[in-house]
Amino acid sequence: MGDYSYSHFREIDIWKRYVTSLYFAVVTMATVGYGDIHAVNLREMIFVMVYVSFDMVLGAYLIGNMTALIVKGSKTEKFRDKMTDLIKYMNRNKLGRDIRNQIKGHLRLQYESSYTEASVLQDIPISIRAKISQSLYMPYIEEVPLFKGCSGEFINQIVIRLHEEFFLPGEVIMEQGNVVDQLYFVCHGVLEVVGMGEDGSEEIVSLLQPNSSFGEISILCNIPQPYTIRVCELCRLLRLDKQSFSNILEIYFYDGRRILNNILEGKECSLRDKQLESDISFHIGKQEAELAFRVNSAAYHGDLYELKGFVRAGADLNKTDYDGRSPLHLAASRGYEDITLFLIQEGVDINLKDKFGNTPLLEAIKYGHEHVASLLVKEGAGLSLDDPGSFLCLIISKGDSDLLKRILSNGIDPNSKDYDHRTPLHVAASEGLHIMAKLLLEAGASVFSKDRWGKTPLDEGRMSGNKNLIRLLEDAKSAQLSEFSRNSQEVTGIA
Repeated sequence: MGDYSYSHFREIDIWKRYVTSLYFAVVTMATVGYGDIHAVNLREMIFVMVYVSFDMVLGAYLIGNMTALIVKGSKTEKFRDKMTDLIKYMNRNKLGRDIRNQIKGHLRLQYESSYTEASVLQDIPISIRAKISQSLYMPYIEEVPLFKGCSGEFINQIVIRLHEEFFLPGEVIMEQGNVVDQLYFVCHGVLEVVGMGEDGSEEIVSLLQPNSSFGEISILCNIPQPYTIRVCELCRLLRLDKQSFSNILEIYFYDGRRILNNILEGKECSLRDKQLESDISFHIGKQEAELAFRVNSAAYHGDLYELKGFVRAGADLNKTDYDGRSPLHLAASRGYEDITLFLIQEGVDINLKDKFGNTPLLEAIKYGHEHVASLLVKEGAGLSLDDPGSFLCLIISKGDSDLLKRILSNGIDPNSKDYDHRTPLHVAASEGLHIMAKLLLEAGASVFSKDRWGKTPLDEGRMSGNKNLIRLLEDAKSAQLSEFSRNSQEVTGIA
């Protein structure tokens, strides 16, 4: 090599041997090749090493920058950045090896299946995304027992809000006792439902196969998660968040009741704790009461549009509130003729009584809504009073002559008696109510009726000392005696 002969390499000076070896190593690593750059002495060797090393660094820098430009913004770069940040987080918080492996494995799985994420479709219009979701997920959701009997519109709203996720074996998706804000549906794979005892022992309650669901009990009944859900084999799940689910149920509340009934019907295969059954039954009752309140509220405020929306969603218009009042009671009491007509056309019970014995007709009469009362009477509604005598006596004692006039015009018997056999005329006479007595007499009240103590209304009137009232009752007595005699003579003549 130049002026040097390396036939006796070990006999050469150590410095020369070292530089020569380093030269060959650098040239070999640089893959320049022997003969392309030919050094013949130490000075040239040192120069070539410096030059080739600089060339390698520069080449690596250029190639690295070009690679960075190519992969910039790619999901690979994002994955690496996310993994770096995650490793820093785990190191800073000194997480254990098992949870580290689970986190890394789940992140890698999500990266490999990232084509299912919504970010891929974020630039596509919502209508097209909805069609994609329907084509991909509708076959799975339609087979879920939780939605048995639910409307197609409701299931469609569920499908377009689903998100797809993958989970590795051994991952715990939900833990017993935790608050749940996600509802999951199983597309592929198997999960196990694990019950945790007080002593920490585990018991496998059941296995979740495709077309199963979990998390619905906690979300619907607002209770902690009753069981731990753990993945047995690689799973593909569809996830629906609680807020979206609740928003859908706000509109399709009839389907919400159907879902609760489906859960309750399937309790033998999915529930072993009687407390869960009690919680579900309680929630069904609570939801029924809330629904009745919302329907009644629409009727009370005269919102026919909202009421029709409830009917389209499957609301039962005969459901009553805590006082036993139906929507027809409230519409009649408020005088809403259009809502009353709509409810009658929907086939509601027009003679339904509330907790106080009031019918819709009585409510309309009480508040002076004559058109609504006429409409109800035309459809065959009646007052259906359990104790008409006591009711009339109460009206008399309150001095409400207008209500008395409306009640009497609807055919109630003015001679009805209360528990003391007193008629309304007894009460009017005892309190000296001339106008009330006149209305009752015009409606056919008898002055000869006797109460438990043998007193007639005329006796009560004389005790009250109202001269006009006494004269009215005496004239009525004479008229009724004459009428009675005439009727008797007609009967005798016929005989």
